[in-house]
Amino acid sequence: MTNRQRVMAIMHYQEYDKLPIVGFGYWTHTLEKWAAEGHLTQQEAATWKDGNPTDMLISEKLGFDFNWSSAFGPAVNLRPAFKRKVVKEFPDGSRHVRDEHGAVVVQAPGATGIPSEISHLLKGRKEWEEHFLPRLQFCPDRVNSALVNVGGQMVPFDQGGMEHLLKDDRTYPYGLHCGSLYGTIRDWLGLQGACYLYYDDEDLFDEIIQTVSRLCYDCVKMTLATGAKFDFAHFWEDICFKNGPLINPSVFDEKVGPHYRRITDLLRGFGVDIVSLDCDGMIDTLIPTWFNNGVNTMFPIEVGTWNATLAPWREKYGRQLRGVGGMNKTAFAKGRPAVDAEIERLIPLVALGGYIPCPDHRIAPDAEWDTVHYYCDRMREVFA
Repeated sequence: MTNRQRVMAIMHYQEYDKLPIVGFGYWTHTLEKWAAEGHLTQQEAATWKDGNPTDMLISEKLGFDFNWSSAFGPAVNLRPAFKRKVVKEFPDGSRHVRDEHGAVVVQAPGATGIPSEISHLLKGRKEWEEHFLPRLQFCPDRVNSALVNVGGQMVPFDQGGMEHLLKDDRTYPYGLHCGSLYGTIRDWLGLQGACYLYYDDEDLFDEIIQTVSRLCYDCVKMTLATGAKFDFAHFWEDICFKNGPLINPSVFDEKVGPHYRRITDLLRGFGVDIVSLDCDGMIDTLIPTWFNNGVNTMFPIEVGTWNATLAPWREKYGRQLRGVGGMNKTAFAKGRPAVDAEIERLIPLVALGGYIPCPDHRIAPDAEWDTVHYYCDRMREVFA
C-alpha cells in the first residue's frame, strides 16, 4: 500500500498494512538550531514550508512519511496583504509593527511566539469598505497562481500544477486548503474588536463573515471544477485558548456554522469526504458546530497542555469523528524513555480506528533531532 492508500483506509475504517508516520512541521527556531548542529543546511532551514520540496526532504531525513498540512492553498486571504511597516521604535530595540493583517504588534529582540497586539486598522464600516472589502474579491488568479509541488518544483496551478493533480497518481495524501471562516477575521479585528463589533454593528459583523466565506467557497469551487483530485479538505481557525473559545459558541454556531456546511456539501459533491480543521486551544464547545456542519476530523489534538485526547470525543460523537494529532511533542525534549511512554499511550487510541498520531503542533526548539528521529523509528516498529 502507499501512504495515500493507508491514510484513506484508516480514515474510512478499512484494513491497512501499517500506520503512516505523520508530522506537522517545525518552529523556525527549531530548524535554525538543527542547521547549526549540522543536521540541516542553512538553505533547508530557510526555505522550509508545509508541503514544499524542502519539507519533504526534512521529513525523509527524520523519518516522517509526510506532513498532514500538505495541501493546495488558493489565495483566500487579503490580496494584497498589508505591507509590514514599522510604526514606532523604542530604545530597548523593540518596535511596533503593522503586520500583514493591518494589526499593530510588538516585536522585541529575540522574542519568539505570537506577538502582543496593540491596535487594529479594522474598527468599523469605514475601514472595512476602504481597506478590507476590496482585498477580498474573488478572481481566477487566486487559484491559478497558487503553487503545487510538482516533481520537487513549486509551479503555479495553471502552469502545470493542475495537470499534476489531474493525474491522481501520487503516493502521498494531498489536501485542499479551504481557508478560514472566522480565524482570519479575529486577526483583523482582534479579540476585543470582534466581540464589540458583534454587539455594536451586527450587520457589519455578518457582512464580514459572509464576504470571507463566499471568497473561500468560490476558490474551492473553481479548484474542484477543474477535476483536480484531493484526498481531504482542510480549514484553519485558531479561535480558542487554554480555557475555551474566543467567540461565544452560540454566536459561532449561528453566524459561521452554515458557511461550513455550504463548503463541505460542495466538497462531498466532488468526492472529498474527509474534512479536517486546525484550531489551537480547548475546542470542545465548538466541536458541535464543526461536526454538525460537515467537518469530521480534528487536527491537531492539543495533548501537551491539558491532556486532550480523541477518546472522550469518540465516545460523544461516535466513529464519524476522526482525529489526526494528539502526540505530546514535549517528549522530544525529554529523551527516549519519554518517547517510549508516549508511544505506549497512543496504542489504544490508534486501536479506536479513524485516528493517526501526529505531534500536536509544530515541533519546538527544545526538541532534539536524534529524539525525533528515534520517535519515527519506534513508531514504525510498534505500528508495523
